[in-house]
Parts: sequence; structure tokens; C-alpha cells
Amino acid sequence: MVSLETPVCEFGKKAIDFSLPNVDQQLWTLDKCKGEKGLLIMFISNHCPYVKAIRKKLVRDTRELMGFGVNSVAIMPNDTVAYPEDSVENMLKISQEFEFPFPYLLDETQEVARAYDAVCTPDFFGYNADLELQYRGRLDAAGPKSEDGTQRRELFEAMKQVAETGKGPEHQIPSMGCSIKWRMDE
Repeated sequence: MVSLETPVCEFGKKAIDFSLPNVDQQLWTLDKCKGEKGLLIMFISNHCPYVKAIRKKLVRDTRELMGFGVNSVAIMPNDTVAYPEDSVENMLKISQEFEFPFPYLLDETQEVARAYDAVCTPDFFGYNADLELQYRGRLDAAGPKSEDGTQRRELFEAMKQVAETGKGPEHQIPSMGCSIKWRMDE
């Protein structure tokens, strides 16, 4: 498992449009995903231990953020041929098992992950109502070690602040996770 950290937040960078299929094959676009006060774009996967450790907290936090006008979307960017655990069938299974309150989209071509400069799973991009980047940090300090939920909810607090003020916190600690599994050129 290769562990990587996300780069620092490029405050104000505009969200990039996309059109990707959900696990139920419905297409979702940036506009369809965004909330009145913001949007959290999460690059996640099924097999990554960092993501497995936070799934319950992701569901909790994204549900609560909806109450502040912030919607969320998860994008799975990994090569599903080399990593069958990240297949669409398994994406559907995981999204149902954990009752994801957000669409779980497949980036089969990996073009969206490349456009966003996503580097790992999980990789969080928090946008304000104008779809300007305000957060590129971690969920919390637990990493892959804890599912107990006792850590400060850094992502939740940051996105609540974005919803209330349009601005993210100045100090952000990078997310850490498994490298994105890029497809080999054919």
C-alpha cells in the first residue's frame, strides 16, 4: 500500500464539470451534485484501508452537511480491471451497505481524477456556493486506525464554515491515503 498526502488547498480554484455514471447508471454532473451552500467532492475507493476506516463517519458527516446546504458526491477513480474490489458491482454493494447519502460515481477513464489532480483515496475537495475550492484537507486525525469518532471533525467543521461564510479555514492538514490506481497505457 502506497501512502500519499494531498497538496495544499488552492483557494478559489473553480470546480471542474463532469458527467459520470452513478452505481445505478444514472449520469451525474457537477451542477446536479452541488448544494445551495457548497459541494464536497470525495475521491474514494472500496479497497483502500484509509477509506474503509472512515466510511461510517463519511456517511454521518455528509448527512449532517446536507442540513447546512452542502451536498456531497463520491467518485471512484481506480483501475477496476487491476483492482476488481473497486468494480461497479462492489461500489453498489458498499453504497447500499453503508447507505451512502450521496451519489457514488465511477470515473472509468480517470479523466475527472486527473482534471482535479486527485492523488489518493480519500481525497477531499470542499467548494463554496460559487464552486470555488475552500478545503483540501483530511476528515480527521484518525487515519486508518480508528472508527470510534472521537477525533475533531475537521472536514465537517471546515465545510460547515464554508456553508456559513463562503470561506474555508486557513490552516488545513492534508488528507492521507492510498495512491490512486492509475490504468496502464494500452
